[in-house]
Amino acid sequence: MPRRVLVTAALPYANGSPHLGHLLEYIQTDVHVRARKLAGEDVIFMWAVDTHGTPIELRARREGVAPADLVARMHAEHAEVYRDFGVGSDIFYTTHSDETRRHAEFIYEKMREAGQIETRTTRQLYCPKDQMFLPDRFVKGTCPFCGATDQYGDVCEKCGHTYNPTELKEPRCAICGTPPELRDSEHLFVSLGRFEGFLREWLGSARLQPAVRNYVMRWVDDGLRDWDISRDAPYFGFSIPGYEGKKFFYVWFDAPVGYIGATQKWCDEHPDRASFASYWRADQSQDTEIVHVIGKDIVYFHTLFWPAMLRSAGYTTPSRVHVHGWLTVNGEKMSKTRGTFILARTYLDHLPADYLRYYFAAKLGPEQDDIDLDMADFVARVNSDLASKAANLASRCHKFIVGRLEGKLGAAPADAEPLMAKAREALAQVPALYANFESGKALRLALEICGEFDAYITAQEPWKVIAKDPERARAVCTAGLWASKVIAAIFKPVLPKWAATVEEGLRLEAPLDFVNATAPLPEGQTIGAYVNLAERIDPKVLEAIIEASKDTMGAPPTPEAPSYTVEPLAAEAGIEAFSPVDLRVGKVLAAARVKGSDKLLQLTIDLGPLGQRNIFSGIGPSYAPEQLVGKHVVVFANLKPRKMRFGTSEGMVLAAGAKDDAITVLELDPRSLPGEKIS
Repeated sequence: MPRRVLVTAALPYANGSPHLGHLLEYIQTDVHVRARKLAGEDVIFMWAVDTHGTPIELRARREGVAPADLVARMHAEHAEVYRDFGVGSDIFYTTHSDETRRHAEFIYEKMREAGQIETRTTRQLYCPKDQMFLPDRFVKGTCPFCGATDQYGDVCEKCGHTYNPTELKEPRCAICGTPPELRDSEHLFVSLGRFEGFLREWLGSARLQPAVRNYVMRWVDDGLRDWDISRDAPYFGFSIPGYEGKKFFYVWFDAPVGYIGATQKWCDEHPDRASFASYWRADQSQDTEIVHVIGKDIVYFHTLFWPAMLRSAGYTTPSRVHVHGWLTVNGEKMSKTRGTFILARTYLDHLPADYLRYYFAAKLGPEQDDIDLDMADFVARVNSDLASKAANLASRCHKFIVGRLEGKLGAAPADAEPLMAKAREALAQVPALYANFESGKALRLALEICGEFDAYITAQEPWKVIAKDPERARAVCTAGLWASKVIAAIFKPVLPKWAATVEEGLRLEAPLDFVNATAPLPEGQTIGAYVNLAERIDPKVLEAIIEASKDTMGAPPTPEAPSYTVEPLAAEAGIEAFSPVDLRVGKVLAAARVKGSDKLLQLTIDLGPLGQRNIFSGIGPSYAPEQLVGKHVVVFANLKPRKMRFGTSEGMVLAAGAKDDAITVLELDPRSLPGEKIS
């Protein structure tokens, strides 16, 4: 039986327009799927828009529309953008579907029958005027951490702390302004600890990046917490059976079921391709592979809750969860003020999708490192790799044969065979690289082929040889076009339009794939006119994208200066000055004094999925090394590495103290997880 592969990307939320951060993941997923199809595998890409939850309910109320109408409109917008970026999913469905509802209810019933769901009474905020319990986004008040006013009941938009709605100071109903009261509400909890044995087994067998597996295992080792899967009305989502109209599935219970719902819809519409059961009801053999591609912010849901749900209801559990990093722009978080929070449609208004597809794919690897969209590097890489190298090789050979040799191909010359053999060897590596999410390495192989054949064409000088030996000139340029064909095949998962243009220009009988790409070009065949494969980017276009993306509201106001000073203040800075700083929880694994320094300690810091860091810190006078081992500290994680005579320091541990006084390291709760973001 042929192997079946089902691939998903995380579901985009229907509460806003897609931006370039979304596209990083969806391009990576699309490249993976296209490559595996080109390798001859039976692969489907199941996907949907995530539609439920309080933010949807709130936005629909503000706009005066029904939530279902809002999500239908957002689904259409997302679908159009992803199509224009060449994301070729087999289906882009919606979680607000009968298919998803039926499977969510089935999973719930199976878990309830197995005694894995418990009912508990919890204290919730209730609005006596609107006569309803208030979900987190239906209540506002004062942040319990920083004192900021007018904050929602889940997270402070000023200091970034998260909390429960009941922790807000001076809470009020976000709808009518009435102070709420505390009332008891019955909620449903999944006893995740019941699945510990299974989860340990699954985490050991599923294909996860080592850093991700270690990260998740810490959660298991620290004790799995019960999971509240219910929300009180009003809530846009599916009613829980037995609580119709009163309690709803929490969005993270039914959202991943959207993968299953989309598959059900597609299989119902394509009964000739495969049955639904062959994907989600398969035995845990090697016949079916399920791959989830996600960002590192939703690892917990996909590696603990989701496998437990699937196991309980008898569905196929994931074979692989691939986690990628976040997108930064020009080395910083995306910012509306700076114009680097770029909507996908804004980009498409200025540049072709293929350039961004190439740039992301060229920088992506198998780990979960963050990806930076450096605008200067983006221009340089596209102009160099695509326009000056790959397109130039195809152009100079194709135009020469069409313009001076009647457009007819020859036989590749014998002296090009060593280079052709190397190209065949390179192509043989490509399917495995793409399958392992190593698109950057695959593209580098294509550029190596390009460089070698470009040098060969230059050395052979067909423009001079043609006068005495036109057939030799034809043969040399045919070898160059053969190389361009192989390059196009390697590019094809990333740049499908590029490959299609090459296929049409060379008048190939069959579309390129990883098997037929190295076949000889037919001697004597007449090729078509050359169509340009890439244009150079004018840097001014990037400036226009930044300008079009700027928030017209401007930067937030700067905070007031303190009422006293010890030393003259530096120039005032707005709160946005802190936005580039990425603070993370770090666990000290090892500490040692640095020879030749009175103050420095060398620390080995565990940042969870971000890996380990070597950090030199000037806290030696205040701490013995053994005092620090095992402590959870605050790490400035995106500080540029600094080369010192003792080695390279890869961050900073935050500490406080006046000059010549004892320095105190900022310590965190030992239950905090290494790598967690600190706001």
